Amino acid sequence: MNGKFETAVLAGGCFWCMEAIFKQIKGIENVESGYCGGNVENPSYKEVCTGKTGHAESVRLTFNPAVISYKQILRVFFTLHDPTSLNRQGNDIGSQYRSEIFYVDEKQRKTAEETIKELTEEKLWDKPIVTALEPLKEFYVAEKYHQDYYKKNPLNPYCFMVIRPKIAKLRKEYLELLKKD
Repeated sequence: MNGKFETAVLAGGCFWCMEAIFKQIKGIENVESGYCGGNVENPSYKEVCTGKTGHAESVRLTFNPAVISYKQILRVFFTLHDPTSLNRQGNDIGSQYRSEIFYVDEKQRKTAEETIKELTEEKLWDKPIVTALEPLKEFYVAEKYHQDYYKKNPLNPYCFMVIRPKIAKLRKEYLELLKKD
């Protein structure tokens, strides 16, 4: 933690989707796409795509908890990806697309467990949540061309067909959390 800002690291399928979503939310000061949870130092995208490094495509968020809470971030996270699919998000298949929360401390772990319990009780999803929880060990920033991917490539078919509907859902369900740009 660096003063008033905190860090959250989440994996919810393709990092392009998660990055595009979280960049639009008030209180989130920085979003980086990268790799987390694996067993190879400084992996490349090509290596991670094989599924053999153990990494998940992830985003590292730097946020101001006076503006947005970790719990609110988790609510957005759970709403905008499918936490009931093991090692898959839509057509993206493999352990690199798993749903996982990499907590930075015990407070985050407890908040994540409480949020999963609440969402299970609320029956937000028809199937059980399979999102894994793991302490954050190392986050490797992805290659430069992955950063701001949606902003740089809005007409890319993946961006248009997959990311754009998630952003529309974000705007519909979390309008009050959006930055006013």
